[in-house]
Amino acid sequence: MSITGRQFAAVAVGLGMVTLSACGSPGSTSGSGGDSRTVTLVSHDSWAASKSVISAFEKQSGYTVKVLKDGDAGQAVNKAILTKDNPQGDVFFGVDNTLLSRALDNGLFQPYDAKGSDLIVPEYRADQAGHRVTPIDSGDICVNYDKAYFSAHKLTPPQSFDDLVKPEYKNLLVTENASTSSPGLGFLLGTAAKYGKTGWPDYWKKLKANGVKVVDGWEQAYNQEFSGSASGRKAKGDRPLVVSYASSPPAEVIYADPRPETAPTGVASGTCFRQIEYAGLLSNAHNAKGGKAFLDFLITKRFQDDMPLNMYVYPVVEGAQVPKEFTEYGPQAKNPETMAPATIAANRDQWVKSWTSLVLK
Repeated sequence: MSITGRQFAAVAVGLGMVTLSACGSPGSTSGSGGDSRTVTLVSHDSWAASKSVISAFEKQSGYTVKVLKDGDAGQAVNKAILTKDNPQGDVFFGVDNTLLSRALDNGLFQPYDAKGSDLIVPEYRADQAGHRVTPIDSGDICVNYDKAYFSAHKLTPPQSFDDLVKPEYKNLLVTENASTSSPGLGFLLGTAAKYGKTGWPDYWKKLKANGVKVVDGWEQAYNQEFSGSASGRKAKGDRPLVVSYASSPPAEVIYADPRPETAPTGVASGTCFRQIEYAGLLSNAHNAKGGKAFLDFLITKRFQDDMPLNMYVYPVVEGAQVPKEFTEYGPQAKNPETMAPATIAANRDQWVKSWTSLVLK
């Protein structure tokens, strides 16, 4: 999820960022014959793009873009599956590698090999045999820390999963529910990748004993519980550690007024899990032709260059530009934890069930 979700849109909106919730004429809908001039994108709440970039697509293609936001990534995927026989739109954006198998197993997408997909960095490609999804962006789910807190307490910030269970970090971490939140699930999968199928439960027992706090989603964790968020709220949270993204520190700089010389938050680089987001042409899409054109557009250099400072994610197309703020304040993790989609598919639901029983009860 982009700060899917995901991906820093909630904070950015609170600090003055303008997101595109919908474009197009009021009341325009996708027609059943595939010849509608409206393309409907279904996404999680963190979708955002520059109006000028969307307008350029509309002018070039002749289609009008309508955006339907359907909540957190997990919620949006589940709703799309339930409505797949009569979908709400033509293209779905925001299913990530933690939930991809659920979407594919339920037949959410129809095959389409987007034009330009050969320029996508090979490590991000998935489902290449069926071409049912197209990689759009990537990001790292990592623990962020409040620099001011650790400086004031003369405490070195944690840098690894192992550090988080040490006594000096007791009652400092807030994370999201793995059953309801994309970053929460990514953090769980990161621990499973680190400690293995049999080792991650013991790690979470230690984390629970060390006072980890669990909330429903990213917005609550980052904007309400985390002490380092500049969300504009009157009362700061009291947790100086939060599960967020490696791209969160750049957002804290970019949307601060005045801009600080250094980011007020940092990333524990040894706690990262690589997330990849995909888009696909929905099965039974009313406007499949328009949906294909929009998928092509999502991997053009123009959209990929525009995307980082709107959704705070990294482009996946070779040659796309990464903003200097990203490289300075929020570089991608050099050695993030990863997990094969097949491993996630085989274990995700049982791990979440076990995690819920272990951590929430």
